[in-house]
Amino acid sequence: MEKNVQDRRRQIWREISERGWNTLAELNAHLAVRCREAWDELKHPDDPTRTVAEVWQEERPQLMPNPRRFDGYIEQPARVTATALVHCLRNRYSVPAEYAHKVVSLRLYPTEVVAVADGMEVARHPRSFERDQTIYDFCHYIGLLQRKPGALRNGAPFLHMPEPLVRLQKHLRRHPSGDRVMVQVLSTIPIHGVELVVQAVQHALESGFTSGEHVLNLISRLGSPSPDTLDTAAGPPLRELPIANVTRYDALRLSTIAEVRHD
Repeated sequence: MEKNVQDRRRQIWREISERGWNTLAELNAHLAVRCREAWDELKHPDDPTRTVAEVWQEERPQLMPNPRRFDGYIEQPARVTATALVHCLRNRYSVPAEYAHKVVSLRLYPTEVVAVADGMEVARHPRSFERDQTIYDFCHYIGLLQRKPGALRNGAPFLHMPEPLVRLQKHLRRHPSGDRVMVQVLSTIPIHGVELVVQAVQHALESGFTSGEHVLNLISRLGSPSPDTLDTAAGPPLRELPIANVTRYDALRLSTIAEVRHD
């Protein structure tokens, strides 16, 4: 079995090395396909009349289920710089600004870099295989804008915002209070999420109304729950359904007039 695996491994990797791959995910997908094709070609060492794939299908019902996916990573501590960056393999990744000067745990996956602090995930970035790269998440710096709104124009993290937010910023810069309004819009991201805010900004840009009040109103409307999702099951069920009888108001009115006359 080990000899068959060794031979097949050399053959598959020789084929892979002769091609170009745009991403690691594309390479892994092709590798998985070739391995499954090898199962259909390799003869089982204990029963040469059948392939490995045929025996595996027979044994599959008796195999124990995997309780959870193996979480394989390399972990190392890292100190956050004053600019909310951590260094990892000659690259820099951003974390929330409130963790500046603190120590976080970096988990290095094949395709991602995850920062963990206080037992919870605080940042996740695609892993870069280049060198001397700085990977930002502008959401990590939104809290600083309340104290330093000038960072919105000159800060490197905000050069990587989604395209609708960049367009909105250009529109708002035409007004004296444009930076302050843009800070208000970005401050809604921790509450409603990036996707909802970007969706609201895109609607505002398409409609041609890019004022701060209109954008914030769209964000509030999209972020509020719809009537279909409201919880209307509170309280005990009614024993008798109410009857739509407006003549009862006449009786109430007459009884109120009689009480006033009595007084």
